[in-house]
Amino acid sequence: MTRRLRIGIVAGETSGDLLGADLIIAIRRRYPDAIFEGIGGPRMVAAGCTAIYPAEKLAVMGFVEVLRHLRELLSIRAHLHHHFIKSPPDIFIGIDAPDFNLALERRLKQAGIPAMHYVSPSVWAWRRGRLKKIGRSVDRMLTLFPFEAELYHQHHIPVTFVGHPLADQIPLEVDHNAARQQLGLPTDKKIIALLPGSRRSEMGFLGADFIRAARWLLQQRGDLHFVVPLVNATLRQMFEEYLRQEEGELPITLLDGHSHEAMAAADAVLLASGTATLEALLLKRPMVVAYRLAPLTYWLAKRLLRVPWYSLPNNLAGRKLVEEITQDEVTGENLGRALLELLDRPAGEEQRKIYNELHRQLRRDASERAADALLAQINIDIKGVVAP
Repeated sequence: MTRRLRIGIVAGETSGDLLGADLIIAIRRRYPDAIFEGIGGPRMVAAGCTAIYPAEKLAVMGFVEVLRHLRELLSIRAHLHHHFIKSPPDIFIGIDAPDFNLALERRLKQAGIPAMHYVSPSVWAWRRGRLKKIGRSVDRMLTLFPFEAELYHQHHIPVTFVGHPLADQIPLEVDHNAARQQLGLPTDKKIIALLPGSRRSEMGFLGADFIRAARWLLQQRGDLHFVVPLVNATLRQMFEEYLRQEEGELPITLLDGHSHEAMAAADAVLLASGTATLEALLLKRPMVVAYRLAPLTYWLAKRLLRVPWYSLPNNLAGRKLVEEITQDEVTGENLGRALLELLDRPAGEEQRKIYNELHRQLRRDASERAADALLAQINIDIKGVVAP
């Protein structure tokens, strides 16, 4: 007698919703009747997940915000624990959201329910003491990057490197002229994309200096046009205010969203450190990365950091591939000079060659590999679930 495969799943944030939806689709290709329930966003629900709670319940960032919502978060986690203990799934998988998921995974694992975690916390960068907690919490970790898997191997924690879904989605060759035409950008100019971050704090620390960098660059050469994708109305308003504070006009195009297209269209990219640096790498765009925090926060981060670089491209390459400009060094002239070097010298071509190698390394059909690892973990044949 066969029965339906049951999977508990919890994802927070938009990125987790995307990963969860792709994983559900990959598993349902093999087991169309599989049941998924837990916490998910609109994409996971559309893929077939029953959301006991919506994903936005976990989308809480910052120490103060977490404290403000702590009682609700603990209540949600306790309810999910009770639900899965009462009606055990074949396996539970937490996607990102480590502060929420790892504690739930540990309790479910202790109760005999296999537990996996998809997307490693940044233990490679800081707080490596969490590795012991992770080892007690999960039966297997699924990582997006190879250097993460190496660290788990060293600590004897079962791990599978599945690759990064963005590497699967972005083609190895990108039509940059088509991106320019799509955005209505000039074809006779060098295009510089400016991405000063997706949060108010990032915009506050970097926005004005990114504009000063554009002004400095324009003084060096006149064949430039700038494009700035902004993720929401609040950040657009902040950036426009910084523009008004600068004298004179800039040849600049502001976009609502479309960061992917803006980077694809660019000859070089200036951006805040974060996930966007991975997208720029996969689009093979020469880049300069800026990073600025409140002084005390930066002082603490420097003492906790266990790697010599903070940008993903440099950590993936294992060497300084892209220029990183931090704290007081973030000035319009310093940013502009680093960008000018990418435009005038062959450093940009060297970056593009290595980007291509890294893209191929990360292009592993991540969702299918994650589904393989999950199904292998529970040994479904023993559990009586038969493939269609």
